[in-house]
Amino acid sequence: MNKPDHDGLILCRMQGRIFELSLSEDCSSAVFIRRFMNSDVARRMDELFFLETSQSERQAVDEIRGSYERSYGSGKFEKEELYWMGYLYRYWAYCTGLRSFQIYRICNATELRKRYYLYHTLSPEMAIERIMEEKGYIPVQTEEEKYLRSRKLVEEKIRSIE
Repeated sequence: MNKPDHDGLILCRMQGRIFELSLSEDCSSAVFIRRFMNSDVARRMDELFFLETSQSERQAVDEIRGSYERSYGSGKFEKEELYWMGYLYRYWAYCTGLRSFQIYRICNATELRKRYYLYHTLSPEMAIERIMEEKGYIPVQTEEEKYLRSRKLVEEKIRSIE
């Protein structure tokens, strides 16, 4: 898994705020997230064009709303959950090269929300790795990545024993 650069972290924060802004929408949080992850906005973020536009987070939310004729559902997630989910989904896309719609198919909004309390204190890399392992999705790793991962697990084990 690659590390995000400055632009990647900006995109992660922007998507977190977009998800937070969805609280003001008429549809449920899960519906908004599904719509977002399959939207042109997400595609532009995947292709790294979003930062080249002058579109704000609010305009992104408005674009998602304008793409659908009706809203439904009323269940809202907590603001902190939404920010974490938006941030994590973007981090996942940026660092793995997967598209937003592909990531959503691996772990949809309801499933990711269930993992919030388990993983929100972990680094994004660790949370993503654990989710992918749970879902049976094993990314291709270089020998160096495998070595570093096993070394990190051994160090965590040693710290937990001490």
